[in-house]
Amino acid sequence: MEIILKQDIPSLGYKNEVVKVRDGYGRNYLIPQGLAILATESAKKVMAENLKQRGHKEAKIKQEALGLKENMKDVKITIGAKTSTTGKIFGSVNNIQISEALQKAGYQIERKNILVKGDSIKEIGSYVAKIKLHKEVEFDLPFEVVSE
Repeated sequence: MEIILKQDIPSLGYKNEVVKVRDGYGRNYLIPQGLAILATESAKKVMAENLKQRGHKEAKIKQEALGLKENMKDVKITIGAKTSTTGKIFGSVNNIQISEALQKAGYQIERKNILVKGDSIKEIGSYVAKIKLHKEVEFDLPFEVVSE
């Protein structure tokens, strides 16, 4: 029996993939659970059209992400934090403060797309954050934490 998977299933296949399974597994488990649909000719045509349209949208989004990456490659960010006399920060600097600094610079980057090594920074200095604009487009953004 051929089926089209509606979501990723470990050890079987990925979403929108046509796979061959035993009749009982498909009829008694995958289809009733909503994990797959029967791979008829019309279902295959609909899936192919959906994949084609999604491909165009993904390509457009990726091009926008690449353009934003080129615009942001020269951006330098400085984040001010209250510190003690030894250079330790009261609290920490994390992706929230980096996101706010990027918004002030004119770039709308969600904080969940900003990865700081070690999750938070507790001393002044220069650091690098990884910015993920698309699943295939990411880059390193240097920033500096200074005392206010």
